[in-house]
Amino acid sequence: MNIDNLVSMANRIGDFYESMQDKGEAKQGIANHIRKFWEPRMRVELLSKLEHPATKTLHSIVREALVENKSTLLPG
Repeated sequence: MNIDNLVSMANRIGDFYESMQDKGEAKQGIANHIRKFWEPRMRVELLSKLEHPATKTLHSIVREALVENKSTLLPG
């Protein structure tokens, strides 16, 4: 799986939600979208590489959404 592509897709989701005034609601929307529409291996790949240099371009709101919701984004 290409991490650059996953970062790009996550950032596009973030672009949509970032305009919301309530940042908590925006981060929850990002996490919910990724949980619902990304297959588990995509979520695992992105979450496992949050410290990887390729993810340095993640929008801050997307990174926060991923970190804050990590436990619910991982397959269980």
